[in-house]
Amino acid sequence: MGIAQNGSRTPRARSRRRGPPDASVPTRFIACVAREDSATRLRATFGALGPLGAAVEVHASENLAAVQKADVVLLCCKPQLAHTILGEPGLKEALDGKLLISILAGVTMAQMNAWVLPTTKVIRAMPNTPCKVRARILRFLLRLTTPTRHSDPRRHDRRLHPPPLSPSTELDRAIILKIFSSIGRCRFLDEKHFDACTALSGSGPAFACIFLEAMADGGVMMGLPRAEALELAAQTLQGTARMVLQGGAHPAQIKDAVTTPGGCTIAGLLAMEDGRLRSTIARAIQVATERASELGQPAKK
Repeated sequence: MGIAQNGSRTPRARSRRRGPPDASVPTRFIACVAREDSATRLRATFGALGPLGAAVEVHASENLAAVQKADVVLLCCKPQLAHTILGEPGLKEALDGKLLISILAGVTMAQMNAWVLPTTKVIRAMPNTPCKVRARILRFLLRLTTPTRHSDPRRHDRRLHPPPLSPSTELDRAIILKIFSSIGRCRFLDEKHFDACTALSGSGPAFACIFLEAMADGGVMMGLPRAEALELAAQTLQGTARMVLQGGAHPAQIKDAVTTPGGCTIAGLLAMEDGRLRSTIARAIQVATERASELGQPAKK
């Protein structure tokens, strides 16, 4: 469980700013883990960061005390453990009026709202593995969704401009974006799309790595050294993704531009079609979506 306190900047930090502090900027952090050995490892990790790491407290099995001191709580555990953690004595009351951000696959807003008080503000988010390299590669999609009472069915574009909200909700959105924009792109989505996005973006890096590894294997088969084959394959996928994200090109346009009559590209494409690559990848997304929707549900006996 990760926790942030907002707007309580240190005197030194305040002296570098003009005007009032930004209440949406987290300045203190608490990490709660289940075991002391995990806490020891995290303390060593954060300690190596110097002054930046000093802003992080690490505790083992002290969820209630940490939540009581927090303004924002990130719930990061196995989906099956969410009910147990939120059911700890006093935790529901400690979350009263606070922002609770869940990154649990398959655990719905309805489930989360049933486990906390009505005044707790529940958000779902789903980062993926490429956030470790931040937004520089631009292959990262973060999914955020808010309770349906705030949604507007007329707004389904990809912009970060939600409908007009109350000042408190606007602050909550600002906090969410401050936290997650530091590691990638953010998008607000209706919850009905969440499991599909979990499969596409959350599981997507694993699927992309299968394709990446297969491309490198093909290069090795044709005589390229392994390191060079892997680098070429990775750079090819990275460059193509940038053409889509930054240049706005449709994948079919890029494919057609590379494919010349009677050339090597069309020969390779036909081999992929023979192997039903398109349908296999699409089915992988379908199956992963169905599995994501099952993760937060009670186990079948």
